[in-house]
Amino acid sequence: MTSTTPLRRQPVQQRSAKRVERMLEACAQLIEEVGYDGVTTTLIAERAGVAVGSLYQFFPDKRAVVQALTLRNLEKFIQTVDGRFTSTTLDHWWDAVDSIFDVYVSMHREVPAFSKLHFGDVVDMRLLDDRRDNNTVISDRIAEMISAKFDIPLTELQLPISIAVEAADGVLNLAFRRDPAGDQRILEEAKALVRGYLSTRLPD
Repeated sequence: MTSTTPLRRQPVQQRSAKRVERMLEACAQLIEEVGYDGVTTTLIAERAGVAVGSLYQFFPDKRAVVQALTLRNLEKFIQTVDGRFTSTTLDHWWDAVDSIFDVYVSMHREVPAFSKLHFGDVVDMRLLDDRRDNNTVISDRIAEMISAKFDIPLTELQLPISIAVEAADGVLNLAFRRDPAGDQRILEEAKALVRGYLSTRLPD
């Protein structure tokens, strides 16, 4: 999926994998508390209960830890959306779009640091993939899922979904600036905006 590799080396043993997981959880907690700029590798190591040297075995710097955290959040997002696609009756593409929208809002509310990092734009516009900006990575994955679910040619989806993602991103940022849980009226407006635009671009 991405040409970016945040880990210096992959944890082989289960103990090492759990240690890396603790580092990611610690990083998320700290970003929630003090923001990205306030986080240091020393703080991450202390919160995770590991030596700083242990952190550097896997990550070259703070950015790499956040990158791994963001990639994990992306996989959580995709897996949750995919789960809804398979467990819910979706009669129309806009049901799928509504479902994707709801997953994104839920992650804002429930996943530590997601509301501050989103998919990495706070750190780097190409944090997920050094060849594409973060929103393009997201929109491409969404287009692929909708294409597969509703048998719509991918070429017909990529540009409209990309524009819808950019538009929704801006309005959702407004919703969460107004209310940490997301201003419900603005969330509804964002959903209506996306559906209205896509209804003029995608087949019935």
